[in-house]
Amino acid sequence: MERSDGVRRPGRVDPSRGDGLATVTYLPGVLAGQGGADDAPPADAPSDRSASVSASSDRTTTQLVEAQRAERISMNALTRRGMSKREVERSLRARELDDDTVAAELDRLEGVGLIDDMALAQNLVGILQERKGLGRSSIAAELTRRLLAPAAIEYALELIETSDELGRARDLAVKRASQLRSYDRETAVRRLSGFLMRRGYSGSTVRAAVEHALPATPSSRVTFR
Repeated sequence: MERSDGVRRPGRVDPSRGDGLATVTYLPGVLAGQGGADDAPPADAPSDRSASVSASSDRTTTQLVEAQRAERISMNALTRRGMSKREVERSLRARELDDDTVAAELDRLEGVGLIDDMALAQNLVGILQERKGLGRSSIAAELTRRLLAPAAIEYALELIETSDELGRARDLAVKRASQLRSYDRETAVRRLSGFLMRRGYSGSTVRAAVEHALPATPSSRVTFR
């Protein structure tokens, strides 16, 4: 049955009819077959969660690869010689590793004791004193060149005893003076003083060592020890 507004109202089922079908009622604005299907995402479209998990997995893999590369670079460098923290950092940055990877590798190396600026500074002081006969200022310059931490340099230099340095300067002066026999005293003193100063000894240490190696005589001639 239809109303004047065009909407079909449910009618009564006539028991005398034999089809047994109920009357279909249509609502305004709703067509057969319409529903929420258009709002559902396509079956083959990836979800946001899946995309996020995939991106996170890719980042983790990249970080792992970079960390392994950083370890290879640092271990190859440390195999050749002991290095300061900043020397290792410079090597890593030269290979274009990102800041996070560099920081993580430096932390790892410090954690296992493979880089230790304090220990390296003390070791270098011994080598520079005993093998090269260097004085305090030259040792300080070499430690700075090796990019050691200022605190490590200061600590290592404090270990240099003034008396020990004078003793080394004297020994070095005596050995060097033997090569100056052909010179008069003034020339020999000048050359020996310059040699010791280039080794990084202080002015007072140089004067004491030169006097020890080239003592003056009443005739002002050089006496070699």
